[in-house]
Amino acid sequence: MYKIIGMPRTRAMRVMWVLEELGEPYEIEPAAPQSPQILTYNPSGKVPVLLDGDAVLTDSVAICTYLADKHGKLTFPAGTLDRARQDSFTQFCVDELEGALWTAAKNSFANPEDVRVPEVKKACAFDFARGLKTLEARLGDGPYVMGETFTIADIIIGHCGGWAVAAKFDLPKDGPLAAYFKRLRERPAFQAMMAKVQALS
Repeated sequence: MYKIIGMPRTRAMRVMWVLEELGEPYEIEPAAPQSPQILTYNPSGKVPVLLDGDAVLTDSVAICTYLADKHGKLTFPAGTLDRARQDSFTQFCVDELEGALWTAAKNSFANPEDVRVPEVKKACAFDFARGLKTLEARLGDGPYVMGETFTIADIIIGHCGGWAVAAKFDLPKDGPLAAYFKRLRERPAFQAMMAKVQALS
């Protein structure tokens, strides 16, 4: 059984969602970012950490990629053009969407108060909105970013959509992006993950 170490309402949600989609059993050990427990596994203090037997894995995108590759689901095979396009969506999300959200979070609560720059959050909201426009242009006609195939790229993007709501960033209320995020939230694995998050919060 896999073990996720980290507070559920963090990037740990991505790993939980992947494991729900895979149908793999897991347990969650809540631990706060920068806590002594996390620092024993990850010098950056970031969550989540995944334990797979004796192996320790850090950084949520790497963990999700590992799980998808290991189980042969939620991803295209490495070395294929489809995988390169899938990875492009993942990297785009980390750069354009998560980058804006994380910078806003660091200047709201994550960084020490004396180094926060609250004014930067306006620029973060602008960057996030611009990223959404790019995502809409790239989305195409399929239900997911890779057409008919649901992948970990959708999970990373979907998590950022929920993060945006919590951060009070605007998401489209109609149109193709609104429909896309709605499809992600309607997936049974997403709903199972959210039920566990709420139960542990």
